[in-house]
Amino acid sequence: MLLRNARIATLDDADGGLGVIDKGAVLLRDGRIAWVGEESQLPDGAASDVEVRDLGGRWVTPALIDCHTHIIYGGNRAREFEMRLDGATYEEIARAGGGIVSSVNATRALDVDGLVRVSLARLDTLLAEGVATIEIKSGYGLSIEAELNMLRAARAIEKIRPVRVVTTFLGAHATPAEYKGRNGDYIADVVLPALRQAHAEGLVDAVDGFCEGIAFQPDEIARVFDLAKSLGLPVKLHAEQLSNLGGAKLAASYGALSADHLEYLDAEGAQAMAKAGTVAVLLPGAFYALNEKQKPPVQALRDAGVRIAIATDSNPGTSPLTSLLLTMNMSATLFGLTVGECIAGATREAAHALGLQSQVGTIAPGKSADLAIWDVDSPAELVYRIGFNSLHARIFKGEWIAR
Repeated sequence: MLLRNARIATLDDADGGLGVIDKGAVLLRDGRIAWVGEESQLPDGAASDVEVRDLGGRWVTPALIDCHTHIIYGGNRAREFEMRLDGATYEEIARAGGGIVSSVNATRALDVDGLVRVSLARLDTLLAEGVATIEIKSGYGLSIEAELNMLRAARAIEKIRPVRVVTTFLGAHATPAEYKGRNGDYIADVVLPALRQAHAEGLVDAVDGFCEGIAFQPDEIARVFDLAKSLGLPVKLHAEQLSNLGGAKLAASYGALSADHLEYLDAEGAQAMAKAGTVAVLLPGAFYALNEKQKPPVQALRDAGVRIAIATDSNPGTSPLTSLLLTMNMSATLFGLTVGECIAGATREAAHALGLQSQVGTIAPGKSADLAIWDVDSPAELVYRIGFNSLHARIFKGEWIAR
């Protein structure tokens, strides 16, 4: 397929910009990008045997990437939303038996098919906005079989929808009621055996944890990361969301792909992330839903040279968000990211956060032909609009998918 008469934001700019080509074309072959550039420079005969689509001057970007989600779960937590409106804090809700643990029973009650069924509506909403790659975490099962079923559901989704799924094992998300006050036993009895089995079944691409006062301490997370390292699995971490426990530094010490949330990150943590190449994943949906006041230190991340990605954090309790376009707007209005940072954060930098930068995230020869085509006058509209979807079509592995 040849896409012509297009304005292209390749995101493959050496200076970290949008890499704009005003009168561009993209040639796709065998599910990959074969050539991209000014249409006038298209090699003679390069498109003689392909379908040609005139895009009428529409903008083309890399397909979007949601690099931090929890979209597989049972039930909902609308009641907790009401509690927060009445003044209860996230920590108060969690310590009263709500929070993450409240989603466990509903998730455990569903088999793999049931988990897939209830999650598809959330996934389809993201796909309709141009998402082609999504990270999906476990973490609401908190038993060996329930955690494995969440990962099995994530793998199944990739077979029934045109999407690339990256799975993350998040057994160290919370301590279930039956292990209350016994984090160490829970890690030994459930988290580590579940991780070994998930790896043996080929269900896990990365390992995550929640390093926070209401969850797990750094030394407890280290036990999980040590096993991940021995299995050859990359790690990432929910860090510095509600306090600064040094989670980002811990993640960086393991060469983590990313550290996520980061509202309470300090300069030392940012420097450690920069040195390790650990991506900062900012999650404005959770900041908004929890009505937080402390913003992540965006300028400190910039000054340290840390890559900044953004994601929905789609989950039932603290970010019931299924719009990456709205996430872009939130990242700009709440956190002060630029238009370029927002678009890069949902494409190029999100690919780095998943370790997929050689495959997706930019429009460059050899990469997967995952593209989003937009009815906009400028890329800024993708960030500027609120509650509006300007997607014209998306392409996944070379296949044109109409909106």
